[in-house]
Amino acid sequence: MNARIIGTGSYLPERVMTNYDLEKMVDTSHEWIVTRTGIEERRIVADDQSTSDMATIAAQRAMDMAGVKAEDIDLIVLGTITGDYPWPATACVVQANIGAKNAFAYDVSAACSGFLYALSSANDFLRAGSGKKALVIGAETLSRAVDWTDRNTCVLFGDGAGAVLLEAQDSDSGVLSCHLHSDGNYLELLYQPGFGAKHPPSVEGIEAKLPYLKMQGNEVFKVAVRSLTEVSNEALETNGFTSADVAQFIPHQANLRILEATTKRLKLTDEQSFINVNKYGNTSGATIPIAIDEAFHQGLLKEGDLILSAAFGGGFTWGSTLIRW
Repeated sequence: MNARIIGTGSYLPERVMTNYDLEKMVDTSHEWIVTRTGIEERRIVADDQSTSDMATIAAQRAMDMAGVKAEDIDLIVLGTITGDYPWPATACVVQANIGAKNAFAYDVSAACSGFLYALSSANDFLRAGSGKKALVIGAETLSRAVDWTDRNTCVLFGDGAGAVLLEAQDSDSGVLSCHLHSDGNYLELLYQPGFGAKHPPSVEGIEAKLPYLKMQGNEVFKVAVRSLTEVSNEALETNGFTSADVAQFIPHQANLRILEATTKRLKLTDEQSFINVNKYGNTSGATIPIAIDEAFHQGLLKEGDLILSAAFGGGFTWGSTLIRW
């Protein structure tokens, strides 16, 4: 049995924040941002929206595409680091919103690798016979976790959600393999210090801006490119393929420089690489499912195609998957 994608869905907030908008907020420019990141604009949630709201819409769209009812879903796994609450899991909120009364639900926290971690988990459950259908979601509200006075980080991130619906099928198509890695020694190069058990809520913590993500961009770049290249090759070699066999490479949309460096090392062409970071920025765990949904609706994913995905995020975490569409 393979876990096959039978539905995709995504949601991007209506509000568009361009680089020109950011020029009015911090000391930056459209040219500076585009040159260093490739990002031209990003989406920002409305004041009354949360991660679960976006995840619910993306999930419902994936269900509608697949023609699957909520009561037929056995499992919901949501990759997010910006959940509605510290607990319970935001996946449980989504479960209630869509009426998936027969599903069990939980969150996965792996930063930008969150969707691939969630996909791997759901794939294992389905292949083991613990259910027939699973919703795998990546959703983030990063606009509420960035310091909008820090020009080095606030220009990078956006909000959004994407989802795929997996079904266990006796088929050669589906998730062929998943490969996950982590190294906690790099934690302080990309993390959100507060507020958790390490640094509980305090006035001093707010003044120190602990609730906002911290990143050392140059150091992250070096490790990210190497890790993305290695884990992508791991997926290809495990299944006996080369980069020439890949129809579409759909990586985590961190920034254009990372994507270009990775695709060059993998010897992939521009036609093989799907990029939308220019429109949405880095939506962390949501980038890959958003890109999968967009690529499908653009007619780029055809039955039998090999789809390679890879992600890298805080933790550090990184991973890859190879899917036969």
